[in-house]
Amino acid sequence: MLFRYGARPLRAPGTRFALTSLAVSLTHIESFVAVAEEGHVGRAARRLHLTQPPLSRHILALEDELGARLFERTPHGMRLLPAGEAFLSHARRILAEVDAAKHTVQSVVGNRPGG
Repeated sequence: MLFRYGARPLRAPGTRFALTSLAVSLTHIESFVAVAEEGHVGRAARRLHLTQPPLSRHILALEDELGARLFERTPHGMRLLPAGEAFLSHARRILAEVDAAKHTVQSVVGNRPGG
């Protein structure tokens, strides 16, 4: 777990600082994964049905929240930096868990897609 609410800050493993909160949105994580997989903001924006400016803002906000640059901006697109490589597997797992939770809830209430 990267964050918790309470009086004591949580020290992230391998860091020298304490995280008191981390407000990363699922939209920012989805945006990050799309850019990482596409390697280009324009293609990722099309994939997410967004325009480039808001997608770029999502990436910048995520980088700001995490305190690390995730991408190198190149003339040909975006390349993951080591911090981005490290975050990508976590981001994919987060999105998979949210999707699994959604399907679990839908099956409990009987609203399975296609059913």
